[in-house]
Amino acid sequence: MTDSGSKNKLSVFTLMMINVAAILSLRALPGLAEYGWGLLFYLALGAVSFFIPSALVAAELASGWNEEGGVYLWVKEAFGPKWGFVAIFMQWVENLPWFPAVLAFAASAIAYTFNPQLADNKWFIVGVIQISLWLATFLNFRDMKLSAFFSSSGAIIGTIVPGILIIVLGIDHVMSGGTVQIPFTAAALMPDIENLQQLMLLAAMLISFTGMEMSAVHVNEVRNPAVNYPKAIFAASVLIIGLSALGSLAIAMVVPTDGVSLSAGVCQAFDRLFQIHKMEFMTPIICFLMAYGALTMVITWMVGPSKGIREVAREGFLPKSWQKINKFGIPTNILIIQSGLSALVSCAILFMPTVSSAFMLMSALAVQLYLIMYLLMFAAAIKLRYTRPDVKRGYTIPGGKVGIWMVSGLAIITCIFVFVFGFIPPKAVLDEGIPASAGYIGFLVTGVAVFTCVPLYFYGRAVKKTRKHQ
Repeated sequence: MTDSGSKNKLSVFTLMMINVAAILSLRALPGLAEYGWGLLFYLALGAVSFFIPSALVAAELASGWNEEGGVYLWVKEAFGPKWGFVAIFMQWVENLPWFPAVLAFAASAIAYTFNPQLADNKWFIVGVIQISLWLATFLNFRDMKLSAFFSSSGAIIGTIVPGILIIVLGIDHVMSGGTVQIPFTAAALMPDIENLQQLMLLAAMLISFTGMEMSAVHVNEVRNPAVNYPKAIFAASVLIIGLSALGSLAIAMVVPTDGVSLSAGVCQAFDRLFQIHKMEFMTPIICFLMAYGALTMVITWMVGPSKGIREVAREGFLPKSWQKINKFGIPTNILIIQSGLSALVSCAILFMPTVSSAFMLMSALAVQLYLIMYLLMFAAAIKLRYTRPDVKRGYTIPGGKVGIWMVSGLAIITCIFVFVFGFIPPKAVLDEGIPASAGYIGFLVTGVAVFTCVPLYFYGRAVKKTRKHQ
């Protein structure tokens, strides 16, 4: 006899697609393409050392502490409300530079629909980012059904379809005897560990594999989570890494390495491939679809972290105005603040040497901020195994304390490594000389310092206010 309740449980396939839709993005492919054939090594390294551990750790924490609050609740349980506040704030604030990075890709795709030269025009890119940010914000003021529509339609027609198409065209290009821009040798597969630029690019790659912890909120909705959740995670990982690897190789094979734009590389590859196949009319169509996919990704990711910040506001650590919601339950004030700050951050593009280097700058800052959250999350998972063994988890990383140390410990080492090398300026910035490089590093250092101090300031002010009224 079938349990009626189990009919409402998520299948392995459904959970797998949730992860794919949330994480897979074509905008990361140009950064991966710079590795050439060696990208397979880095993708495998990223999956083993960060991608899969982040999903498994989040699954354990979410299945044990599944109340509203997410990473704030997990870190709060382990290290107290101050560091829980820092963790959720980092998860929210990393969107401030991440949105401009995604929308810079959207702007480049829009440029390719009617005038590719605009993809290098900083004023055009910033203008599109500003308009798109506020459009996404006001669209999110409605109920979640509208956001769900944009999420599903954008993932399918704006990411998966173009992704498969670029792979097919790339394979056809090679099979038909076209010129291949990268060497397929054993030596090219191995990384050049003495090349600081290759180590720096790892930071940009890692941002494409963050966010898997978001699906952990569904761990208790899965049949037999101890078995099926890991299955869904591994299946999603294979699909995401497979499409990322093949799509990046397609770009690397067609577009010369020194000619790949980090913001418009996918559009460049499509343009080149469509020219080869005498299908130039398809370039603006596909680029428009990719622009739509990027915009819907921003729409999808705006509300989630903002709701987490609202929980912090409800506990008194942020101004009361941050608690406001509309009739659909959307934290409107937080969304407005988020978009306003993100729009301000996007103006940094105007002071960077190129749009491509600005795209890398935004992505690098987003990584640095997000890694702070991950460091706290992985550390919390280890501590809670010792301090709260009594809490029943729907899914537990196997191997006992040794298992949690191996998984979380490896991820912590990876985060520290990427955080340090994430401050290295990309080649586009280095070529501009010391002033540009100093500006790049200064922007990252200032951004990390300021955004980390903000939650500590608000927490300290709230504690002082509470003590004063006692």
